[in-house]
Amino acid sequence: MTEAAWDPKEGRVLQRPRGHVLMIGLDRPAKLNGFNPTMLRELAEAYSELENNAAYRVGVLYAEGENFTAGLELDKVAAHMKGGKPIVPDGEIDPLDLVRPRRTKPVVCAVQGYCYTIGIELMLAADIVVAAAGTRFSQLEVKRGIMATGGATLRMAERAGLGNAMLHLLTGDEFDAEEALRCNFVQRVVPDGDQLAHALEIAEAIAEQAPLAVQATMANARKAVEQGVEAAKAEFRPVQARLLESEDAAEGVRSFSERRQAKFTGR
Repeated sequence: MTEAAWDPKEGRVLQRPRGHVLMIGLDRPAKLNGFNPTMLRELAEAYSELENNAAYRVGVLYAEGENFTAGLELDKVAAHMKGGKPIVPDGEIDPLDLVRPRRTKPVVCAVQGYCYTIGIELMLAADIVVAAAGTRFSQLEVKRGIMATGGATLRMAERAGLGNAMLHLLTGDEFDAEEALRCNFVQRVVPDGDQLAHALEIAEAIAEQAPLAVQATMANARKAVEQGVEAAKAEFRPVQARLLESEDAAEGVRSFSERRQAKFTGR
């Protein structure tokens, strides 16, 4: 949603361009940025804008106010979950990265305050996470009689090992940023209030690199995790050959020879 009129009770998802970076903001602080169907749909729209607009190379997911999100508003989302209704419209990019079409551009996530349930799943679906030191995490679905189905059961075990994943998934306990760092759920812990600035710094550093190379690198690393090392290795030569034919690769060589910073166009 843009800056047009909106209902603060319902919330919105902001899209704020910053050069080659698209800032995607959860904006419902009065309700602890709790997700209702409207916000879930708008988040998918924002991720689709990131993916489909050639001007953007990196996304930054963040939240207005003191909290990232207290999670789903179950009373409003339960009907969709029970009836098997898709929250993400067909053809849109799933922010949880569970259904196709999949996102090919990187996302850096900044979290603070409460980061519960879908908040953890959104950050684990991102590529890099910066957490404020005071962030509190909980994957508490078992306390509500349901199972986490936004990717936590997959990615917690992938990042932290099965034992650590079970510790947090089966107890629904609240844990802090240092524990999230130990479990590889986040990549940096910074002073409270600095998380968005750090996330933007990382995103802008990525945006300066060759977009085709960034996307290829991300896809290859993802393939190694999901399909194994041999599948990823099999793509080394053909992908590199394709990249070497790009204008950006030629610019990379020129900038090296001329001892200057490269100016990449994504072609």
